[in-house]
Amino acid sequence: MKMILAGAVALLATGVAVQAQELQGFDQVAGWDVLVDPTLDNGCLINAEFEDGSDVRIGFDMRGPTGYIHAANDGWGDIVEGQSYPVSFSLDGEVYQGEGEGLYIDGLPGVDIEFDSIDFLMDIAQKQTMELSSESGPVMTIDLTGSAVALARAVECQDAQG
Repeated sequence: MKMILAGAVALLATGVAVQAQELQGFDQVAGWDVLVDPTLDNGCLINAEFEDGSDVRIGFDMRGPTGYIHAANDGWGDIVEGQSYPVSFSLDGEVYQGEGEGLYIDGLPGVDIEFDSIDFLMDIAQKQTMELSSESGPVMTIDLTGSAVALARAVECQDAQG
């Protein structure tokens, strides 16, 4: 798995320019949709919707060497699109601090959190639970079951993009 995901970091630095379009289906694996985002130079991502109303996307932005998490849930409240927010992650109890930029996914408030660390991507793939918190406290907790298989498939999707 480490070798597959390590290849993803190298892929982050390349990309093919295309016109902005809707997300395109690639596969469905372990409860996650594997999709292609033409607006991110055909960056592949995994997407799942959860029982608490959360919508989570984890993917590759091929316009630069970054990956991202888009995490939307009504618990974020009055998010201002484009504004920066402090965010705390807990992956099976291991805490990370970061910044998220306000966004909306289908009208649902959320944050866009960029990262450039293969270690962080590996942590997501190997963990079972991710809790995201704002300065006000916990916003959402999701089950990462199947994310390792889905992220491996997203890497294969990215390879297929050329």
